[in-house]
Amino acid sequence: MKLSTLLEGLEYDFVAGGTSAGGTAAADAGAIEVTAVVNDTRKVVPGCLFICITGARFDAHEKAGEAAGKGARVIVTEKAVTLPADTEAVELRVKDTRYAMALISAAWFDYPAKKLKTVGITGTKGKTTTTWLIRDMLTRAGRKCGLIGTIEYIIGEEHIHATNTTPESYDLQEMLARMVGAGCDSVVMEVSSQALMLHRTAGIQFDIGIFTNLEADHIGEHEHKDFADYMHCKSLLFTQCDLGIVNMDDAHCEGVTKGHTCKLLTYGFSEQADLRVVNLAYIRKPGALGAFFDTEGELRLHAEICNPGKFSVYNALSAIAVAHALGCEEEAIRAALKEAKVKGRIEMIPVSEKYTLMIDYAHNAMALKSLLTTLRDYRPGRLVCLFGCGGNRARDRRFEMGEVSGRYADLTIITSDNPRDEDPQAIIDDIKTGMAKTDGEYIEIIDRREAIRYVMAHAEDGDIIVLAGKGHEDYQEINGVKYPMDERDIVREIAEELRNAQ
Repeated sequence: MKLSTLLEGLEYDFVAGGTSAGGTAAADAGAIEVTAVVNDTRKVVPGCLFICITGARFDAHEKAGEAAGKGARVIVTEKAVTLPADTEAVELRVKDTRYAMALISAAWFDYPAKKLKTVGITGTKGKTTTTWLIRDMLTRAGRKCGLIGTIEYIIGEEHIHATNTTPESYDLQEMLARMVGAGCDSVVMEVSSQALMLHRTAGIQFDIGIFTNLEADHIGEHEHKDFADYMHCKSLLFTQCDLGIVNMDDAHCEGVTKGHTCKLLTYGFSEQADLRVVNLAYIRKPGALGAFFDTEGELRLHAEICNPGKFSVYNALSAIAVAHALGCEEEAIRAALKEAKVKGRIEMIPVSEKYTLMIDYAHNAMALKSLLTTLRDYRPGRLVCLFGCGGNRARDRRFEMGEVSGRYADLTIITSDNPRDEDPQAIIDDIKTGMAKTDGEYIEIIDRREAIRYVMAHAEDGDIIVLAGKGHEDYQEINGVKYPMDERDIVREIAEELRNAQ
């Protein structure tokens, strides 16, 4: 592909032309035929375009000379580099190489996002559940919808384990192109604040952008410097979409939509919302929790959801708004709400009619508090919370989660999560420090499987049991090794063992 085609819409300066054979003039650079687009010197091939990315721990500008020596024809930089004296490579200077990579990648794959209906979802919580709800609704309506998110990427019939919630821009554009090739007509994706900050979705004009909610998270080294920066990055989605569907009830809705360039449609419980909930009622059945509600405004609908609590209703509302905007029939919307389930997100595991057991990804104090307070509304006989905390992560999270579980659960089982390189007992001791601020009862069982066995063997009528922290993960990481461990399998195996022991 000609360099001029790759650089469409990108501002850049021609810094230097290759010296070999008289060099390349700026006027002639656009005619260069580029053979590949890469940002890793290990992937350099003759004739490629190499993009120098500055990362948290490594700056590829230091490898610009090596890339040129291996045959890179074009070097894209944002600051001065040293190239070999006899190189044929030309250097192009841009303001931000991550932004440039996104636009160049979109051009390289022939702008696949323009060939799809694109839905992007941002917010602190609810992104994963909402993406799956929307995909289910669109699939039931006859669309072939791809998915990009925390759990996995879905391209046609192919399911790929996710590494980033929102992939790097080149990988993202490649996935979108593969979706087009697989016959997809739409895609729904989680758009993280990190992705927006690092321009991973730059060059994509979303048909619909969604805002779920906002609370302090992802603030610290290598993430966001403060809450204002976190909110600003979330807001960027609403400068690159045609329709913004936003949670009017969230306290930060106005801040997130400040400077928006799209049409806005609001949802929530507020009477001023364009799509609003009325007649909410909670459902509790043996081994299952959910809710009934009606909607008014943009769409009148009676719905039943198979997940508990008000936050599940918010997720459903945003999905309803998207599906309606994309022309889905009401029956497809209702069916998806009633049946759709997301791995590791308030995932009910039916094992007994006397108690309810669920697996959830809540792995910080904010998410755990939201979950436990929601489950309190269902009036359990006891609310039992099993959790641990990850090693090699901020210790404050352990104190905070211990305090939250101590305050809101009737019984806490403190166990291991992913201890990584830390001593599991040391992590448990930190959690107990938070528990000590409360009157909450707790038991510590370091082995997670044995902890799960304990709560199931000692379950009482009417209990709601939460296995928190692991969610969709199917491994436990200990000392750099990921051992297979899927809580769904463990629960079913233990249930069978307990039945056989009766």
